Amino acid sequence: MRIAVLLRDRCQPKRCALECFKYCPKVRTGDETIVMGEDEKPIISEELCPGCGICIHKCPFEAIRVIGLPEELEEDLVHQFGKNGFRLFRLPWPKEGKVIGLLGPNAIGKTTVINILSGNLVPNLGNYESDARWEPVLEYYAGTELHDHLKKIADENVKTSLKPQYVDKIPKLYNEKVKGLLRKMDEIGKLDSVLESMDLQGCLDRKTTELSGGELQRMTIAAAMLKDADIYFFDEPSSYLDIHQRLSVAKTIRALSSEKQVVVIEHDLAVLDFLGDEVYLMYGSEGAYGVIAQPRAVRSAINTYLSGYMREENIRFRETEIRFETHAPRTGWDTVTLVSFGQLEMKLNGFVLETKAGKLSAGEVVGVVGRNSTGKTTFVKMLAGIIKPTKGDLESTVKVSYKPQYLKPDFDGTVKDLLLTKITDSYKSGFFTSEVAHPLNLKPLLDSEVMSLSGGELQRVAIALCLGSEADIYLIDEPSAYLDSSQRMVAARTIRRVMEKSGKSAFIVDHDVYFIDLVSDSLMVFGGEPSIHGIGEGPFNLREGMNKFLKNVDITFRRDPDTKRPRINKLDSVLDREQKAKGEFYYTS
Repeated sequence: MRIAVLLRDRCQPKRCALECFKYCPKVRTGDETIVMGEDEKPIISEELCPGCGICIHKCPFEAIRVIGLPEELEEDLVHQFGKNGFRLFRLPWPKEGKVIGLLGPNAIGKTTVINILSGNLVPNLGNYESDARWEPVLEYYAGTELHDHLKKIADENVKTSLKPQYVDKIPKLYNEKVKGLLRKMDEIGKLDSVLESMDLQGCLDRKTTELSGGELQRMTIAAAMLKDADIYFFDEPSSYLDIHQRLSVAKTIRALSSEKQVVVIEHDLAVLDFLGDEVYLMYGSEGAYGVIAQPRAVRSAINTYLSGYMREENIRFRETEIRFETHAPRTGWDTVTLVSFGQLEMKLNGFVLETKAGKLSAGEVVGVVGRNSTGKTTFVKMLAGIIKPTKGDLESTVKVSYKPQYLKPDFDGTVKDLLLTKITDSYKSGFFTSEVAHPLNLKPLLDSEVMSLSGGELQRVAIALCLGSEADIYLIDEPSAYLDSSQRMVAARTIRRVMEKSGKSAFIVDHDVYFIDLVSDSLMVFGGEPSIHGIGEGPFNLREGMNKFLKNVDITFRRDPDTKRPRINKLDSVLDREQKAKGEFYYTS
């Protein structure tokens, strides 16, 4: 089975020489293997295409994919978005009393799955030329576990609630006070208890435009939970939340699953491991097709995902295995001090931040961890020179490059134009291409308009812009947001490699423990009382810093015996008590 896919957002026939027509051997012999459609974009005949791959390599925008798939998948086609469009194979099914997880790369069809299971999209079973109807779908799934669920959707006998992925767009839709908005959303009469579980009491009288990313996330989760639904969908519920909030939200969602059906898309593997019961792995080609594998227990699913190989299906979906260190990799730094700072104090809108004296060595990558609203971003902004401390000196002659937490696509042009405009001349070189652009997979985005980028695409471009600027210190705030699990690992290793090879230093603020573990040499830990008084200490070596940080949030991690990945211990379990007694919250050996 061969499929031909045209990535329509990349295809720009007015800016190319129609290489797909010019070089196709079948077209040159007179066959209509490729013709121009009514929208002036090429249409590829899958029946006539020989699969030579010439058009793939000749297309200047990498807009064509010709892929060979197993014949048996043809019977599992659930939905196709038009001729040469994205295809989804197979569907998961929600189950009572279990949290069902979806794990896979971005642009692989997870949102399409949610739209079908929620009734917002009727699957066409590949028959894209006529209007999709539920009758053939129900006939196709007759006798399967999924049939009853789809029958309820078709009969409109099931109510659904969706927590969307991009919570930063909420203020554009609802510019009103949190309490009034959530009161209107409350269909189950549990506003007070949901507000308490989401820790939203402190922002009830503020408008959505005044909320931080974490507050927006918790408000949106609360809004979804307040709806009277039979099945709840949560799309990336952990973004912008600190580790303590992530576990609190995970516990609340798990409690909900005892009464309702719950489906979760989550890229933080530690949270998914803690939250999920069964996980469906999704593999395929970004923007071309997605396949849903058989369900696995959460531990098995995550281990399989990290290995990149599904043994039962005999399918390899990633070239390299993702590995974790069992020991803290480094214990100290003897290099030249790049910048040092004494005790600093910052007063801002009733919030007070105090940071103790510390220093940053050349070539050092410092992970910045702590609960939300304890001053991490404020400290990074002080280092960047965006704000000045109320007390203390932070005089430095070093150059800094800063990637903010919240990204706003305000550049009118393509990604290529943006890179050429912003990146300094000394970085327009093979180093930037090989060490930054290539691993972050920027090439397919170069001809895309910046304003049209998705959250994950925009994040990759922002990281590249930061790393591509000539500086001594790189300040990167929440680089893992909107990236899928694989992209997070790649981004962490890209940042580390750039710092090691260039001899530069970085501060990385993030809440994904796996990401911080991969990228950091040392840790700066922020504690105190959120929104009132923050205290920053460090940098510490990784073992000391992680122990201090996790002790503050009362969480311990154990190591998976197969992959050595960190797994969150259940509170007050035997391992949890043993590790706390030893004072080893993360690196257990």
